[in-house]
Formats: sequence, structure tokens, C-alpha cells
Amino acid sequence: MKEPIIQFKNFSFKYESQVEHTLEKINLSIYEGEKIVIVGPSGSGKSTLAHCLNGLVPFSYRGEVEGSLTIKGHDTSTLDIFTISKMVGTVLQDPDGQFIGLSVAEDIAFALENEAIPQEEMVRQVTDVSKLVDLENKIQSSIHELSGGQKQRVSLAGVIVEEVDILLFDEPLANLDPATGKHAMALIDQIQKETKTTVVIIEHRLEDVLSQDVDRIIVVDEGRIVSDMSPNELLASDILESCHLREPLYVKALKYAGCNVTPDMHPESIESLAIEQCRDKLSEWYESTDSVKQEKKNSPILELRDINFEYHKGIKTLQNVTLTIHQGEMVSIVGRNGAGKSTLSKIIGGFEKIKSGSIFYKGEDITEDTIFERSNRIGIVMQNPNHMVSKHMIYDEVALGLVMRGVPEEEIKKRVEETLKVCGLYAFRNWPISALSFGQKKRVTIASILVLQPEVLILDEPTAGQDLRHYTEIMEFLTQLNSQGVTILMITHDMHLMLEYTPRAIAIDDGRVIADHSAAHILTNISIVEMTNLKVTSLFELAQKAGMDQPIEFVTRFIEYDKEARLTWRKNY
Repeated sequence: MKEPIIQFKNFSFKYESQVEHTLEKINLSIYEGEKIVIVGPSGSGKSTLAHCLNGLVPFSYRGEVEGSLTIKGHDTSTLDIFTISKMVGTVLQDPDGQFIGLSVAEDIAFALENEAIPQEEMVRQVTDVSKLVDLENKIQSSIHELSGGQKQRVSLAGVIVEEVDILLFDEPLANLDPATGKHAMALIDQIQKETKTTVVIIEHRLEDVLSQDVDRIIVVDEGRIVSDMSPNELLASDILESCHLREPLYVKALKYAGCNVTPDMHPESIESLAIEQCRDKLSEWYESTDSVKQEKKNSPILELRDINFEYHKGIKTLQNVTLTIHQGEMVSIVGRNGAGKSTLSKIIGGFEKIKSGSIFYKGEDITEDTIFERSNRIGIVMQNPNHMVSKHMIYDEVALGLVMRGVPEEEIKKRVEETLKVCGLYAFRNWPISALSFGQKKRVTIASILVLQPEVLILDEPTAGQDLRHYTEIMEFLTQLNSQGVTILMITHDMHLMLEYTPRAIAIDDGRVIADHSAAHILTNISIVEMTNLKVTSLFELAQKAGMDQPIEFVTRFIEYDKEARLTWRKNY
């Protein structure tokens, strides 16, 4: 019988600054060569569980430990963090917090340099690993020139090169587009099978993780393990829903249709799913739902005409971009990592100066307006929260923009507290930002812009790293703002966000607009999906599998039904 490579026995942990335990009586065994996924809502304790595995608890995050944790038979209470790091390699959710070198090659080679590996051997290993993660053409590039997805792969390469026994991934898909995320999961799977490494993945995007085989899914809630099952067993249960976690869309559709999802239907993936017994119920459910009416567009609020931009002479990042955003719209901007989406938001906000073209706001040419002049109309929330934070405390960060504008103190307090409540941060208002998770920092930066009440709001990956509850709270707040007339643009890799909240989607590839249509049409168009590194929604695949004549309409009706169902639940909760 296999011996556990990781074993928690009656393990509890309480941070120094807290009264209650974050982890309570954890009993968990992970065996050599297993691939385990840990899921749970924000604040459930899953990140703390990861910190215990890589030694950050208790060496960086102090607190009281009860029970035992052994890794490879060694009690971690007798080990130092350096020794643990030689057994457990961690790929962080926020890749910028993991870089040491200035170039891709330097960063991958860092661990080898510490081990005094001969240069010839070092070059060979760095070259081999860079090929494995598809970065051989970026080996001499600066880290700061890379997209979020490319940075994630550099982090992975830097850990793989150390040949550790356990690989721990903290939300590896948070900053990746769906196709790149699928490639990342395939890469993790390949590495795990080739090296027999034990893999532990913490991730919100469960459907994307399940694009590859997984041995078990551990569900953590309120500091306790509430479920330890195979994917088929878990998806056939109601545990994910009861813990406010998103089920794969195709599973949710089957349950809405009244199908009894069982483990022997193999619901772990849309490819393996057997739906013969559910076809009639899916058709009946589809016929019972209403089609979605298209809303009329208002007058233009933001117009981009023939925008061209380049970071380096002769290499165009944006090419002849022309688009019109109408007042009150909610639009998603999608495309592969490095396609030019974030650059487009910087252009609109005035952070970068265009080479040619014009930008109009309500018919007025604002091409030459300063960043401050544009900020009074257009608010931007960047993808990486660390690029926006300038204060130590949460309240001060959210209040900063109002302070700079001379808003009275009483009004500042009222607006900041209201915004913090909506963003799920009110309880942390007096906390230092350094104590927050990446997802919580993201919400702080969203709050710091929302509090300014801009007419146009641009958000770069607003829901990255958020569980379903906080995702819904943020998106419903944005929907409320939108209903009050705020125009919202969202750069996103989240296909459910596109489908559920943005009637219109703009797809960008290689700096060009290649599609401007409904989200449902874009996510069911194979050629556009391939060009933008998205993936065809599993709802479309489910409809095709069920033999429906109008799979796109099925997708649209499901999204509307799901949105109403969750709103009803929230009102009654």
C-alpha cells in the first residue's frame, strides 16, 4: 500500500491576529503521484492550507499550530522553510511576486545558480524547460514585457527546473485566457505523468481544471474539509452549490432541466458525459424558457477611430482599431494573452499616447486630454492590483481619489464605506493591504475606482481570483451601476461573465478587432474562438450533444435563466 507523501492529522491553525481558527481539525492524506484539486469559497481556508504545505505557515504567517503535518515522512514542525522548499515547489497566483531575474532565462536559472550548477549544464536545463513551457522564443525577453499568461509560464518553469517532489499551484488559471489555461492544465498533466510528481492545485475555475484527469477534489469551507471525492462523485452531488462554488456549466444545465446527474454518467467532462437519458428533459426545459430580447442602443459615449500604437518602432501593438461604445452598454473585450486588450484600456485612459488616430467622448475629441482630465470621466481598474495600490491601509486606498479631489470628509466616509460593503471588504476596512490575498487586493482596487463614480468604467479581469459569491456580488454591483447609466467595458477571460453580463463582445487578435457581436455568437464561432484563445462554451457542446437545432439559442436562454435563478436565491438567502 502506498504511503502518503502529504498527511494532515487533526491539524488546526490560528493566525496570531485572529481569535478563531482558520483551519480546524484537518485530516487529509495525499499520495505520491496524485493530482489533487482544492476548492472552496474565499476565506474558506484553502490558501492557508497551501501556505502550510509550502512552509509560509508558520515561518512567514505566524500563529498557533495544533496536530501534525508530515511531508515525505518528515514532521514539518522540525523543518525549516528552505528544506520544505526543496520538497514543495510553489507557483503563485500573482506571478510578479515570484520573479527574481530581469529576463526569462535569468529567472528560470535562479535556483540553478544557487546550487552552483556548471554554466554549460545550466544553459541546457534552462533551454529544455523553456521549450517545455513554450517560451523558447522569449528566453532573452524582459519579464516586464510579458503578458500575464507568459509570466505564469515563467513561474512554472522556475519551479520545474528544481525537480521538486510536490508541485503546488495557487490559482494557476487566474490570469490566463481559456485556451492558454487549457494548455497550462495539459502542461501540468504532462509534467505530472512524466516525472510522477505529486500535484496540488488550488483553483476557482473547476470546469477548466477538469479539462485534464484529476484524482480527487477536496472541498474546504469554513476551515474544514467538507468533501473528499472523485470528480464524478462530487459533480453528481449538491456540495459545490451548497458551498457557493460554481459547477461546470453543462452540469448546471442538466440539473436545471431536472436531470438526475449520477457518477456513472461521467460528468467530470463534457467529452465523457453520457446524456442519453437526459435528452428529452433538456428539450422540454429549452421549450419552456423564453427567448431573450435584444435591447436598443443609445447614443455613442466613446469612439475610437483608426487607432494605431506601438511600444517598439515598427512593431504594431494596435492596428487600425475602430469601435464605438454606446452610453449605458456593458461590453466585454476578449482575446488571447498579448493580443492588445490591456494596451487598449491604457490608450483610452491616456496612460499611453497613440501613434495615430482619434478618441472621442460624447462627440468631443479627447485625444490630447491628460490622464487626470480623462480620469474625471473614465475609471480604469488594472489587471494586477499591485500596480495600483499606493497606500498601506484599505480605507485610505479607497478614499485616496476622493481626498485628492477635495471631497468633504463626511462624504468620503459615507461613499467609501458603501463601496467597501458592496465589494465585500467592509469587515477589513482597517486592515493593511499587505495582509490581503490577491483576490482581496483586486477588490480593493475595484473599490478605489468605483468610489469615484465614473461615467465609463474599464475593468481588466475584474473577477480573476474571486469565488462565485464575491464574483456575483461584484458583477451585480456593476450591473446596478450600469442600470444607472454607467458604461462598462470589461477585459476578461471569463466566458461565463461574457455570456451572463455582456450582451456584446469585441474580440481582438494581434491588435486588430476581428469580431464585434453577441457573446453567445463569439463563443460558438470556432474560427474566432481559435484566433482569440477562447474556447467553445460547454453549453454549446451540450446542446450539440443533445441534438438541438438551435444550440446558440440554448446557450442564451440558459444564461438568462441561470442569472434569474441566482438572483432569486440571493434575495431569499
